[in-house]
Amino acid sequence: MSVFNTSPDGLSRRGFLKAGALAGGGLMLGFYLGVRPSAADADPAAATDFSPNAFIHITPNGTVTILAKNPEIGQGVKTTLPMIIAEELEVPWESVTVEQAGLNPALGGQFAGGSSSVPSNYDALRHAGATARTMLISAAALTWNVPETECVADSGAVLHQPSNRRATYGDLVAKAATLPVPDPKTLKLKDPKDFKILGRRIGGVDNRKIVTGQPLFGIDQAPPGLAFAVYERCPVFGGRFVSGNLDDIKKMPGVKDVFAFPDGNGAGGLEPGVAIVADSTWSAFKARKALQIVWDAGGKDGQSIAGFAQQADAIGKGAPQRQIANTGNAEAVLASGAKTAEAAYFYPYVAHATLEPQNCTAVCTADGRMEIWAPTQGPGGGQQAASRVTGIPGENITVHLTRIGGGFGRRLANDYVAEAAAIAQKVPGTPVKVIWTREQDMQHDNYRTAGWHFLKGAVDGQGKLAAWSDHIVALGHNSTTHGEAEVGGGEFPSAFVPNFQLGASVISSNVPMGPLRAPGANANAWVFMSFVDELAHAAGRDPLAFSMDLLSAAHPAVATPPPGGRRGRGPWNAMRMKGCLQLVAQKAGWPKQLPKGEGQGLAYYFSYGGYVAVVADVSVSKAGAVRVQKLTAAVDIGPVMNLSGAENQVQGAMTDGLSIAMRQQITIDKGCTQQSNFNDYQLLRILDAPAAIEVHFIQTGNRPSGLGEPALPSVAPAVCNAIFAATGKRIRSLPISEHDLSWS
Repeated sequence: MSVFNTSPDGLSRRGFLKAGALAGGGLMLGFYLGVRPSAADADPAAATDFSPNAFIHITPNGTVTILAKNPEIGQGVKTTLPMIIAEELEVPWESVTVEQAGLNPALGGQFAGGSSSVPSNYDALRHAGATARTMLISAAALTWNVPETECVADSGAVLHQPSNRRATYGDLVAKAATLPVPDPKTLKLKDPKDFKILGRRIGGVDNRKIVTGQPLFGIDQAPPGLAFAVYERCPVFGGRFVSGNLDDIKKMPGVKDVFAFPDGNGAGGLEPGVAIVADSTWSAFKARKALQIVWDAGGKDGQSIAGFAQQADAIGKGAPQRQIANTGNAEAVLASGAKTAEAAYFYPYVAHATLEPQNCTAVCTADGRMEIWAPTQGPGGGQQAASRVTGIPGENITVHLTRIGGGFGRRLANDYVAEAAAIAQKVPGTPVKVIWTREQDMQHDNYRTAGWHFLKGAVDGQGKLAAWSDHIVALGHNSTTHGEAEVGGGEFPSAFVPNFQLGASVISSNVPMGPLRAPGANANAWVFMSFVDELAHAAGRDPLAFSMDLLSAAHPAVATPPPGGRRGRGPWNAMRMKGCLQLVAQKAGWPKQLPKGEGQGLAYYFSYGGYVAVVADVSVSKAGAVRVQKLTAAVDIGPVMNLSGAENQVQGAMTDGLSIAMRQQITIDKGCTQQSNFNDYQLLRILDAPAAIEVHFIQTGNRPSGLGEPALPSVAPAVCNAIFAATGKRIRSLPISEHDLSWS
């Protein structure tokens, strides 16, 4: 356990003991954040504020400030994580002020991705709140000279029950600040049935600031003396700078400086390119358009999605490069199965398309330090990237976390941070804001990879799934792995099929790729759940009954809770998923008797710790126009922290999943991305959105899971299965808009 100093006065002995006591219980909690630790150490009576750890600060006037440790990208953690602390601290939520923390090792890991914020912080934050509450109760008991067992915390105060005496937290902070931190093992956490904050509907702490246009986001940052910068990369992925009209660009109005990074710094996240620094965004963008650069594509300009498809078709007919799982004898059963189905599925490259383009502000000071304001999902990674491209030690780089205008995994990469840091170092003393254009954002993304699945399945005489074979051919980024589309041997439905075969092959490409909301599951769930529906129809069975039988056939180990993990891979808890299926069927009225041209589709998936089942009600006009009338979801993520935020996440993820399924694809030709803006890479329009989205939670006593991702994967297959029910047409490639739909 390392203890980090965040106070200019150094770490006091008492602060060290506090940090050590908490860390000894396995918690990465902090110490006094510059609230007079040295004065309190010398004279306990001088301690006027109370900060039992790095998350909580209480003043004598009763003001309670709680730090939000993780990046906020709209998933609600700036509200939810402080709610967990406030619940155990026993303060009214209305009296809490929430502040966004900067990057600070005393707070532990600060990261937004994989729906990990709640599950990875739940225990630690409950203990943080309980620690402060316990110390305040001790302070009251000492003040009144009564046993602690006679005192209880309630609504920001401590009550002595026998005498009905009451002291506010503000009254007690001076005394509490002098007390030793209790052993975490002795803390008494609240019974969930007594929760007053968690489980309620609570609006986001930034809601008012957002709707009134307050400067919360990365793109809003404007330190004094700010300059504006753009960074031009080669349109062919992996190309490098050779020469350009840089001297001419320097003479343009408003341009302060122009310089090239011919070889970039790939290991540090900086691609080869040209930087322009100007006195306004307009001047920088105008100068960028005037650039005339000679690039060396390095022979990487011959790649195209059409060429990849031809390779995939040939590879898919052969044996996979790598066998991932092989149980039973799938080949024999497929050859003799009562009924079989065979299909090839394709999903395209997908961009993140964040509404706030990539941006970062940085300043390099005269003493060789750096300060950064970044809308990043991984501020620690941003600090490392800045250190690599500048050579400045990480401890000399301060990172401020701004609110993020859309991430979806894109801002786990910190290439835009590396650009800002490298440019700022070239103009020391001048704050520089790097802003990408929409076209740059679309054409230099780290895309969700494209892939093909070549599937075969068989059902037995009882109409149950007997065999499954899948050869995945996916695109990898200069590698022999297919990253975000990769599956493990325990991927659904492996544990539910007695004869299961899964193999993978990779086509190496130069197209960069990275995680997109619900990585892996966002593509694989569409394939697997669509093919399950195909097999149910091949068996002549209702898809719900078919799936309930499938989940009932699980190996005994699958009935136990999964071990967890970032992607939610591994064995499912079949009982929890069956509970979601039963609830969603009830709420959606499955199966409905619908007229021609209307249909219901069912899909379900376990990802990132969450169990979600979705029913889609879809209509298809005689002209082939698809309309998703309603989406119904049943969700089991354990206890819900914030009902308002949870509904928002499910509705948002489902809308996002529908947007990806309906319209979105990135195509590659001559080594370049063909799409450039929202005109040719369309997001879901209001008219395309469902008229209704219903969300139903199953509250359980299981450990809480995150919710930013689990609701997305089931949407595309539910909609495509509904289209089949309405039309008889099977959708085996995305996006849906590429299909000429009509009734069969």
